Amino acid sequence: MTPLAADLLLLFRRDLLCLIREVELFPDDVTLWRTVPGITNSAGNVALHVAGNLQHFVGAVLGATGYVRQREQEFAQRAGTRAAVAANLEATVAAVEAGLTALTETSLAAPFPVPIGGHRMSTRRFLLHLEAHLAFHLGQAGYLRRALTGDAASAGGMAILYLAEP
Repeated sequence: MTPLAADLLLLFRRDLLCLIREVELFPDDVTLWRTVPGITNSAGNVALHVAGNLQHFVGAVLGATGYVRQREQEFAQRAGTRAAVAANLEATVAAVEAGLTALTETSLAAPFPVPIGGHRMSTRRFLLHLEAHLAFHLGQAGYLRRALTGDAASAGGMAILYLAEP
């Protein structure tokens, strides 16, 4: 695994595991799918979107996992269990690992295998974008949980300790 892929894997794991904790901090399954005025997507939808996004772009495109994305369903779903969403995120960790371990310095520098919104960019740059996208949605889920429940408990997002050198 390249040094960049190893660093990205640390970040993706940290943030996906934190998103799992965030989902588990919701008091019940129903609240995971609620929103507040002005917010379209629930934390459940955000978690499904992150899982679908990473399982597609990193798992299927880079790691040949065979995952088939159903993007519309990520946003259309309005119910489900916290356990099922957490299991989906756990599968995402494995898919990200499969995709990142397949990378070489050459493949990181090469254009990402599929255009993104009609644009081309290096695989390296797109992976950095995907991690920022995950972190953005992790923050949304945490903020929405706090707004819905009034519970200020932390899921430990952005914890530096996971990045410390041995």
